[in-house]
Amino acid sequence: MTTKTVFTTGEAAKICKVSQQTIIRCFDNGSLKGFRVPGSKFRRIPREQLYLFMKDNGIPTDALESGKKKLLIVDDDQDLVDLIKDGFERDGRFEIRTANNGFDAGMGVKEFRPDLVVLDVMLPDINGKEVCQRVRSDPALDMVKILCISGMVEHSKVDGLKAAGANDFMQKPFAIDDLVARSCDLLEIERKVAG
Repeated sequence: MTTKTVFTTGEAAKICKVSQQTIIRCFDNGSLKGFRVPGSKFRRIPREQLYLFMKDNGIPTDALESGKKKLLIVDDDQDLVDLIKDGFERDGRFEIRTANNGFDAGMGVKEFRPDLVVLDVMLPDINGKEVCQRVRSDPALDMVKILCISGMVEHSKVDGLKAAGANDFMQKPFAIDDLVARSCDLLEIERKVAG
């Protein structure tokens, strides 16, 4: 894993989990220091400036430090949570947290700011659709991807989840490797070739 020393506005936006427009605005108003590439309009942000900006604005800096994608697994079936967690740990590119109910999921999303939430739709205290709506109602969480999982198959319900903000849906049971591969696609990182 190369530790980049200079970032584009797009890369900085992903690391900070904000929109690229926000980064450009902060760059242009001077709250995020950087430089323009000579002879072009491209903005570049040195790593240490991005780090200071994140610290100043209360943005967790661990994404900058580890380079790992942050994953929150939410399911009330602890055995399944453990299986999913093992699958992502084998991949090695994920920092993982888990929750067993909607309340902990909501807290986890706000505090951990994951890149991806693998979300069981049928939780004991809240349904997945509501979790999706809550995440999508917070502009600070725009970059969070949500992959819903469930044993239910009604297409209208799947459409409802996507309308509420889910990025993808997988029906249980599924192969853990397929879940990891779909997650990599959602996060636009290369799938690892099983070997």
